[in-house]
Order: sequence, then structure tokens, then C-alpha cells
Amino acid sequence: MFIWLATHIADIVIIAVILAALFFVIRGMIRDKKAGKPSCGGSCAGCGACAGCSGCSSCAACSADRIKKQNT
Repeated sequence: MFIWLATHIADIVIIAVILAALFFVIRGMIRDKKAGKPSCGGSCAGCGACAGCSGCSSCAACSADRIKKQNT
């Protein structure tokens, strides 16, 4: 068993680093989702999915623009 661990220690360390990075990325995505942050970065102008929209409700920038237009 010790010989197997000694020969595969590099693989074990690399896998542990990849799993840790994956954990932190997923945790960050979940925290952002719970905080209500848009996944597109908050700027509909730079988002290809919102290119022709009149203001999507899921994007904070579009919501802010809509509120500004309503107030003027």
C-alpha cells in the first residue's frame, strides 16, 4: 500500500488541487446565485443573449436602466 501511495503521490496531489478549485468555483456560483447576482456580469450591453432585448428582468443593468427611464 505504501509503495502504491509513493508512486502515485503526484497524481493524488494534482487531483486534490483540481477538486479544491472546482469546489471553490461551484461555491462561488452558488453564493452569487443566492445573492441575486446575474450570471452575465450585470451588463446587458456586453451580453450576446440580451442583444436585442428591451430590458430583461434578470439583469441588474437592464433593471436599473428601466427604473431610470420610468423616473424621467
